[in-house]
Amino acid sequence: MASLLRAVNISKAFPGVQALADVNLHVERGEVVAVVGENGAGKSTLMKILAGVTTADSGMLEVDGRPVALRSVTEAEHLGIVLIHQELNLAGNLDIAGNIFLGREPTWGGVLGLIDHSRMHDDAAHITGRLGLLASPYAVVDTLSIGQQQLVEIARALSLQSRLLILDEPTSSLTESETALLFRVLSELTEQGISILYISHRLKEVEIIADRVVVLRDGKNAGDLVGDEIMHHAIVQRMVGRELKQFFQRHRPEAIAGVHPVVSVRGVRWSEQQKGIDFTIAPGEIVGMAGLMGSGRTELAETLFGVRRMVSGAVAIDGVTIPIRTPADAINAGIFLIPEDRRVQGLILVDTVKDNISLTQLSSLSRFGIVQGSQEDELAQAMCQQFNVRTPSTSQTVANLSGGNQQKVVLAKWLSRTPRLLIMDEPTRGIDVGAKSEIYALMDDLAEKGAAILMISSDLEEILGMSDRVLVMHDGDLAGQLRRNELSEQVIMHLATGGAAKT
Repeated sequence: MASLLRAVNISKAFPGVQALADVNLHVERGEVVAVVGENGAGKSTLMKILAGVTTADSGMLEVDGRPVALRSVTEAEHLGIVLIHQELNLAGNLDIAGNIFLGREPTWGGVLGLIDHSRMHDDAAHITGRLGLLASPYAVVDTLSIGQQQLVEIARALSLQSRLLILDEPTSSLTESETALLFRVLSELTEQGISILYISHRLKEVEIIADRVVVLRDGKNAGDLVGDEIMHHAIVQRMVGRELKQFFQRHRPEAIAGVHPVVSVRGVRWSEQQKGIDFTIAPGEIVGMAGLMGSGRTELAETLFGVRRMVSGAVAIDGVTIPIRTPADAINAGIFLIPEDRRVQGLILVDTVKDNISLTQLSSLSRFGIVQGSQEDELAQAMCQQFNVRTPSTSQTVANLSGGNQQKVVLAKWLSRTPRLLIMDEPTRGIDVGAKSEIYALMDDLAEKGAAILMISSDLEEILGMSDRVLVMHDGDLAGQLRRNELSEQVIMHLATGGAAKT
């Protein structure tokens, strides 16, 4: 029997970039194929070609053994190929049924404009029931969790009689329980003969869910892994072309106990319902912060940076209490924030690399209120070299960089100054394994120079690999503090889910 889908010798070039070069891929019925690779490896371009978003320069696509030309998303959907983007594409003001059948609403007797709402909601309930989505088809999408919204996207795909679902980073914003539910749904769909193309940087998930892994590197096939061959180190080796023998690059400080802390947080609250949060961070220490989504980790970061109003409490830097009412107060005290959403909060995407890096230094780069272009160029060039930002020039628009290089620009922007406390909220979310290793090395170097780092992360492997101590949040309060010798995924999750701390 012919493969459900075959892509043969697919090539695609953009101005100055060969995105794909003779890439081959096949997907069988009821199979989960993970496509992995570093940012810029060609994953997204290949998926867009398969989903009809863009066309290849050369090569051939086959569906059910027959050559096809996919010139639009509609043509791909008619063949049962549906792409679900990382950024969900839903109408938040419509209900679940309205989103599932948007633009394809059933009508009374085929009469244009007379929507059969009863039938539409019944059909939606049938599809969402298959996925274990318990919400009413009348529920407005904006009231749903991200995990539920993900299932609405899948329900829409199933309403199109899809045979191949392409999922791009589907768990990047999901909780662990939502991820587990998604995996159960995908398993049930494959049992029904539906195939899955799964794109993810989370290699642990790939190990769990994939029947086969296709690795891309520099726009070319770098190898396939099947069954028991699918292991973290094997995937990484093919992705980067080398073994990352020291993935978490951390030279741990020998003596932190008794050292005067860089930062002291005492009784900090951003709501009246909290007990108040206390912790310290010593110079050269990386303190991880774990917790489930909604536990208050990002809220704490925003409070320490002055984005969110502090109801009560005090923050001291090098023993001096700092009143933090605005981000300017925090910045002047040497507190810098690398935000969770770099594209929305950390960068001006339409500006250049140079413009973004110089943002925090405009006063020192200016003379009589005019930015000195030569000094700005020198700063941007030096920071790009120091942080290994891969860009054709500092005049490149930031939106055109890979996720890893965008994150390095955010780091370069802040670290052109000297931080006392660097708060990093999900520092490696959505970036490839090679860029992660570089960012870990930058963090380690910064800590060795005496900075204090608060690293908020949902990646427990990252928390365990980089942290000297770990703070665990639950329901807006600090559930516990763990020393290095106390760390394990089980202990962290026990505290994160409301379990009592051991005394």
